[in-house]
Amino acid sequence: MIRTDTPEHLFLYGPPGSGKSTLGRALADALEIPFVDLDERIVKAARQTIPELFAAVGEPGFRLRETQALQAVCGEPRAVVALGGGALLAEANRACAEAAGRIVCLRASAETLAIRTASQPGTRPLLAAASASAGANLAALLENRKPHYDSFALQLTVTNALPRMNVRNLQALLGLYHVGGMGEPYDVRVATGSLSRAGHLLAAVHVPCPAMVVADTATAPLYGATVIASLRAAGFSPTLTTLPAGETHKTLATVQAIWGAAQRAGIDRGGLFIALGGGVVGDLTGFAAATWLRGVRWAVLPTTLLAMADSSLGGKTGADLPEGKNLVGAFHPPVLVLTDPATLATLPVAEIRAGLAEVVKHGVIDDPELFDACTALAGRPETIRSDAAFVARALAVKVRTICADPYEKGIRAALNLGHTIGHGVEQAMQFTIGHGEAVAIGLVAEARIAETLGLADTGLAGRLAATLGGLGLPVDLPPGLDRAACLRAIRLDKKRVAGTVRFALPLRIGAVQTGVEVPVEILDAALAR
Repeated sequence: MIRTDTPEHLFLYGPPGSGKSTLGRALADALEIPFVDLDERIVKAARQTIPELFAAVGEPGFRLRETQALQAVCGEPRAVVALGGGALLAEANRACAEAAGRIVCLRASAETLAIRTASQPGTRPLLAAASASAGANLAALLENRKPHYDSFALQLTVTNALPRMNVRNLQALLGLYHVGGMGEPYDVRVATGSLSRAGHLLAAVHVPCPAMVVADTATAPLYGATVIASLRAAGFSPTLTTLPAGETHKTLATVQAIWGAAQRAGIDRGGLFIALGGGVVGDLTGFAAATWLRGVRWAVLPTTLLAMADSSLGGKTGADLPEGKNLVGAFHPPVLVLTDPATLATLPVAEIRAGLAEVVKHGVIDDPELFDACTALAGRPETIRSDAAFVARALAVKVRTICADPYEKGIRAALNLGHTIGHGVEQAMQFTIGHGEAVAIGLVAEARIAETLGLADTGLAGRLAATLGGLGLPVDLPPGLDRAACLRAIRLDKKRVAGTVRFALPLRIGAVQTGVEVPVEILDAALAR
């Protein structure tokens, strides 16, 4: 059923000392795919070191072996490939790599490159040849190859920061993440224009089959035809099912409607459900897939920022009951999450703001730089519509968290930050307030609780309120809130343990404490503000 034979290599290229091998190994580990060092492959085949090869056959002989090794790798299953600093100087080699995947050119300052290459003397013949000064040779090589290195579209400046930070930046640039630990692992891809290639990308992870696209009345007219055409071109047999839009339709009755559509579409256990829309569509489609014929595979094509950054990730599916949000559901990971930031062009600014509430939350949990980027968006949140790298970074915190704790037994509870009170507010207001707005209110209220308990840095709630308010989000409890109804909803929170609601509370930007029991009088005081 699941295909793993489709190559889409990730080539790391750039000058000597830019960290291609080190970063390549770390990226391969993050994506759980093989790593290939092309120079090591050449050395193994020749049974000679690179300097010995240069001495025996000269640079032309080495380049011939390099071409042969590259051609062989390009025909192998998907991998991260570290290339030598001159491997793509030949146009034929470059064309071969570009046809087999994507190339990222790594860059670093001349000083950094000099330090790194000096630490491995004698391993780089071109730097040792024709001069007693390897530094002079490196400078000449960089000057000579600068136009060549500049010509690659994907560029990443590698810093001397922790390796994991460089990997984070590389994954954001590629828009590529991998989620494991939930049965069958899956990729999360962020690529502008990818809806038109959805069929091709899905065919790389699932044999073409009968497929049912589930959208709502907002997304079906905008993107349904594009996705259906792409699926059909890739060999799938697709149908489109349209649901009424809105949180009020996130019910078991709507799930039953999806089941009925699956029956009419002939979706058997080898079929595929595809969610095309926001969080409601994704949650309902995933739950319907988890329960149809005791479980069929599904994929997610999120079209709102909130869904891209939050609900499409982690395999949590479900429906609401009159008693509370998401009280019925299942963990059911998709085969692929395919995020196309181009869909944000049609998203109302209010929905952009709602999604940014989740992004701010991620910054508070584990990415201070992301939080600062959100703060810098004050008064202009709509500018992220054209920023695919921002979208990719926005979801990275959640990907890392769910990889560490796929079934919410520990650290994943940090993702509930802002949601315990936020869900209570939504429920008490009978969903007349949006999820993103409720999360923004919850973030500030829970930060105030953390300050009251002496857990958080003084002024944290004010800092959160300033950032969220700058994005146009509410930060105070809505007028007319039924506090008693809100408290009842909080006490029914699906994440309670032994009957006790436990909060994830912020300590500072970049740190959260989970499993905090909040005294009822402090919670009541927070809801009285």
